[in-house]
Amino acid sequence: MTHTDDARDVKRTGGEDVCADLMLKAEAKLYYDLYAPSPAPAPLLIALHGYGSKKAWMMREARHHAPAGFAVAALQGPHQHLKEAREPGGSLRYGFGWLTNFRPEDSIALHHGALLSLIAALVEQRVARREQVFLMGFSQSCALNYRFAFTHRETLRGVVGICGGLPGDWETGELYGPVRASILHLSGERDEFYPPARVSTYAERTLRCAPTTPRTSSSPRCAKTFARGSRRAR
Repeated sequence: MTHTDDARDVKRTGGEDVCADLMLKAEAKLYYDLYAPSPAPAPLLIALHGYGSKKAWMMREARHHAPAGFAVAALQGPHQHLKEAREPGGSLRYGFGWLTNFRPEDSIALHHGALLSLIAALVEQRVARREQVFLMGFSQSCALNYRFAFTHRETLRGVVGICGGLPGDWETGELYGPVRASILHLSGERDEFYPPARVSTYAERTLRCAPTTPRTSSSPRCAKTFARGSRRAR
């Protein structure tokens, strides 16, 4: 753990003054599950869960979607929280998230750094082919993944967003630019947060930065979850 310059330079003024939002740096561990079916480098799907979920759930869903022969890595969000027990008297559960509206730029930087480190590690270990890395995000991680894809523009071959949104600064962000990655966005017609009316313009809005026309699709049976019928969509 290290102090930053602003922490070292604090002047003790006495009285009632409060120095707010000082910062120190601490190392955080991020966890991921890996499925590597081939001894040779393979196409890689990196899958990120939504708010309140965890890597094991996303690994299960990602493997249902991934084509045969793909390696799959499910990365877990850095921010943990408790969840209610499934039944009275049961054990408390836990879930993970990616960011909040408190200094989201820090969580965005952590997300970008984690993905770059994960890709580099799996390429070095000959699990993944660098030129065939795909990124899939569900719900909260969806916009984060789009930020990553359109910022690190040579990194990905494809991006899949499911039941999520575009970055809030999509039209104004200075870092976003054209990518070589193909884009597929899936939504649920009964999704209360991202219904068809909200996502209907996504293909047009991402067109300026996509090499081919982005594809969007919605499922009439799907709310904010993976529908059984959608598991064969690729």
